[in-house]
This record gives sequence, C-alpha cells and structure tokens, in this order.
Amino acid sequence: ADSCAPGASANKWQVFRAVCEAKGLLGASDRALAVLNALLTFHPDTDLVEGEGLVVFPSNTQLALRAHGMAPATLRRHLSVLVDCGLVVRRDSPNGKRYARKGAGGEIEQAFGFDVTPLLARAEEFERMAEAVRAERRALQLLRERITILRRDIAKMISFGLEEGIAADWQRLHL
Repeated sequence: ADSCAPGASANKWQVFRAVCEAKGLLGASDRALAVLNALLTFHPDTDLVEGEGLVVFPSNTQLALRAHGMAPATLRRHLSVLVDCGLVVRRDSPNGKRYARKGAGGEIEQAFGFDVTPLLARAEEFERMAEAVRAERRALQLLRERITILRRDIAKMISFGLEEGIAADWQRLHL
C-alpha cells in the first residue's frame, strides 16, 4: 500500500488534473477518469489529508449517477482499471458492501469502499508525469511549427526557381 508523510495533504482536483494529463503514461482511459472524478465527489473535502478518512463508500447506483449514468458493468470495469493503475485501492467489507462504521462520537471508525490514499501518496509523481506530458506536447508543437516554416521556405525556393528560370526538375522537387 502507498504511504504518505504524516499530515501530508494535496488538493484532490489538482491531483486529478495531473492524473488526467498523465493518463496515457498511467494506462487510464477517459471513462475510468470519469469514474475517478465521480469517486472524488464523494470525498467531502477539497484537500486529501493523510489520516483523515480517505475511503469513499458510494453504492454503485450513486456512483453510476455521478459518472453520468454509466452502466453497472461498465462502471465495474472502469473501477478495476483505476485499481490496476494504482489510483485507488479497494477496501472490502466482510459482506462486500461499501459502508462506514461510526463510533460513539459519530466519527467514522472504519470504512469499506475505495481508498483514494494513492492519489495523495503519489501526488508528486503524478505532477512530474503531467509535466513530462506537457513538455512533450510543447516540444511536438515547436517541431510542427518548425516543419511548417521549412515547408513554406521550400515552396518559396521552388517558386523562385520557376520564376527565375533556373534549370532544374521543379515538378519532381515539388512532389
């Protein structure tokens, strides 16, 4: 299991955005991320804080509603993807249901469902992955711009050669 520094915290939506950008490196699909987004809506706070109830326990019905009406079999498949990608951990109850057991003071003592601790534990890793994806995207954009400029320069040279009557096989060069 992933572990965090005591008192570690991270904004769940910033982590989610980083995971979305790094989805290709993680092996997560858009639909699996829609399920992760829905799971995160069941965590009441904006920040994920180590040691403060990082298990969410929605029913499949409620989770499917927040995942835009996803079919039950599809929901289960994408939950498995999230587990396989190391984004969430299943915390199964003895009867397989998702629920929380509260103590005398009303505080949750034990919860069964999906533990989102990996999002907190791996937040920096996800951010590094997202930055790598952004850097690659920027490099690709610069390369495309460079190719566009070079293609224009070549077209201008061919046009110049034709206009000036310079002997060459301009048709072949154009192709």
